[in-house]
Amino acid sequence: MELHETIEKIKTKEELADFVEQLRMSLDVAPVDWENPSLERFLEAMGAWIREMDRYTKNMGDTDIANPSWSTFAKILYAAKIYE
Repeated sequence: MELHETIEKIKTKEELADFVEQLRMSLDVAPVDWENPSLERFLEAMGAWIREMDRYTKNMGDTDIANPSWSTFAKILYAAKIYE
């Protein structure tokens, strides 16, 4: 199962912690898959994506963003990996 496919299944803080660890390991294993491999770029992208979450919700029909959950935070972290 791909990392992004696990996001919707995250319901607890423990599952989010596992996801964060898997995200870190994906950077170690395949840094070329990361648009933002440095902490500076990752955090910059995270902030930008959070600001654009409403547009994401509108375009993707993802209503989870309106009621943040552990899964929502995982989406934010994953988006920071690839957001340009």
